[in-house]
Amino acid sequence: MIKQLLFAGALLLTLGVMFYTLKRLIKIFSLTKKGFPINNIGKRIGITLRVAMGQTKIMRKPVIGLMHALVFWGFCVILIGSVEMLIDGLAGTERILGFLGVVYDIIFGSGDVFAFLILIFIAAFIFRRVFMRISRFQGIEMKHKSHVDANVALSLIFLLMLTLLGMNIFYVQHTIINGHSVTGVYPVSSIIADWLPEMSISTLSNLHEINWWVHILLIFFFANYLPYSKHFHVFLSVPNVFLSRLEPLGKLDNMDHVTREVKMMLDPNASFDDSPDEDIQRFGVLDCEDVSWKNYFDSLACTQCGRCTEVCPANQTGKMLSPRKIMMDLRERMDEKSKGLLLDGTDYSDGKSLIKDYISAEEIWACTTCNACAQECPININHPSLIVDMRRYIVMEESGAPAELNSIFTNIENNGAPWQFSQEDRMLWNDDAEVPVLADLFNQDKRPEFLLWIGSSGAFDDRYKKVTRAFIKVLNHLKIDYAVLGTEESSSGDVARRGGNEMLFQMQAMMNIELFNGYEVKKILTCDPHAYNTFKNEYPVLGGEYEVIHHSQFLSKLISEEGLDLSNKSFDGKTITFHDPCYLGRGNGEYQAPRQVINNMGATFTEMKRNKSFALCCGAGGAQMFKEAEKGDREVFMARTEEALETGADIIATACPYCMVMITDGLKYSNKETEVKNYDLAELVADSLDI
Repeated sequence: MIKQLLFAGALLLTLGVMFYTLKRLIKIFSLTKKGFPINNIGKRIGITLRVAMGQTKIMRKPVIGLMHALVFWGFCVILIGSVEMLIDGLAGTERILGFLGVVYDIIFGSGDVFAFLILIFIAAFIFRRVFMRISRFQGIEMKHKSHVDANVALSLIFLLMLTLLGMNIFYVQHTIINGHSVTGVYPVSSIIADWLPEMSISTLSNLHEINWWVHILLIFFFANYLPYSKHFHVFLSVPNVFLSRLEPLGKLDNMDHVTREVKMMLDPNASFDDSPDEDIQRFGVLDCEDVSWKNYFDSLACTQCGRCTEVCPANQTGKMLSPRKIMMDLRERMDEKSKGLLLDGTDYSDGKSLIKDYISAEEIWACTTCNACAQECPININHPSLIVDMRRYIVMEESGAPAELNSIFTNIENNGAPWQFSQEDRMLWNDDAEVPVLADLFNQDKRPEFLLWIGSSGAFDDRYKKVTRAFIKVLNHLKIDYAVLGTEESSSGDVARRGGNEMLFQMQAMMNIELFNGYEVKKILTCDPHAYNTFKNEYPVLGGEYEVIHHSQFLSKLISEEGLDLSNKSFDGKTITFHDPCYLGRGNGEYQAPRQVINNMGATFTEMKRNKSFALCCGAGGAQMFKEAEKGDREVFMARTEEALETGADIIATACPYCMVMITDGLKYSNKETEVKNYDLAELVADSLDI
């Protein structure tokens, strides 16, 4: 009875502290903004089973990933034993779940094995952290207390497994000496028990009790330590995966209050039945109270593993940006400011903010929005969405964008393109090919199957004009029913949105949507993955629902469904490698189509060291194409071009106007432009068709 009372007291104290922590967190969450609705439960369960329970993203690093996955799976099994200990502690029983028979044997037998494996793996993890100086565990955000915190948490897990094994070992020995049958199966503990010297029944009983109490009290302590530790992910990682953004990585969230303003600007007589859900104090994110509840949940769930920072192209090339630091800074800032906000209300200010005092503008503007960090995160944190929200504040509240981007925004407003070319010049790329214009066909009561979106690069960039002309030749040769907008075409708004100018993006989008709908557009075909992503993922919320097709997908479909043959020996003896555009690959999950096109040409295809979802960004996304890069060791495009050159390929194939510019510059920088060529898929197909 004394043991039960002591146990009940310890449990009540534990639950009391946990209740205090939970109450505090609920109050802090009340300071954040609304996020997306929690719907599509079936899909969320599927993602949770695959990513959280199946540990698929952890396994992207096979060796260390398998070790971590086994630790996670082991914890899931051992948790059942912890529940049994709670029941035993309160009821005064011993191994009460033993009535489950064979099921009990399987669960507790595997738990015994897992405890031993976890013990070994945790020792390896501690060794790696203390002695091996793994690069992703370093960084300016990883202060001394971060390393201490990690080592403390790992040490606690080590002790938990040690005491669990000790409890099992001495239970087995004590039970056998007493002449009783052992409840459950303990493969590892039984072997160790056989090795130990004989001890008295009282000694074994005492050792079992010591291990039992130390283990359960460590669980109680660990449970209340976790919310204040980096290892809070032990509790939050599975829920965070369940609460993942379900949209493609390339999609950015819409700012609905901006939509209202833009609609009123475009139509002052517009009326709205609904009223804004909340009083919008500012555009974007300046400080911790401006973030959504999901952003803050992400910061608490962050494992600080550094996988995001390790794959960040900006960080790899010596720039200040670290996606992990963004999450850690948000958590630290909220811890600091929430006390004052809860006491004094939303008017409280300590004279500091998340931007500037924690995260510098240099970090914010270094992001290419390539989504490598979000792809790699084992618990599906989406870092770029928060970074863009901070850009939105800088641009729309402070007009603080880099000077080059301000010029780009002005050009888009005035000319419908990032450059100072008149919109009337949008068809000058066309030399002599017959190119149907949508307005002309519409006036003849004709509705072409495809609107071919040329894009600003395709219309004005000297190098990419060649790609436009090549694709037009392909379409004409194949007698595809298409038309272009000609001088009516304008910027898709992608650069403006990723540059933080949400107002300009939505103005461009709504004008384009009105134009598309007026022409009864149903299908859009484009060579630009950025326009593809924007039309496909971001226009629908503004009323623009279209079937959007990238030219790699279009060509791949012609090969697989209509038997298009590209093997005319144009590329016999040539080796081709392919650079995955971020907004086609990671952004929208399309990796196969461009490879199918290349493999149909008869050339030798070779992959870069990092390819598909692991591919390194070219460095142009996130509006980087139109501004000077932040200070670093080198440019991202140099690193990517070097990887392409390492393959020994004769041709570097691309499928994006931005990638074309960056890889071409990389070849020039490496003095390889005469030896190695950079071609778009459209050019390769035109050559294969000999047109």
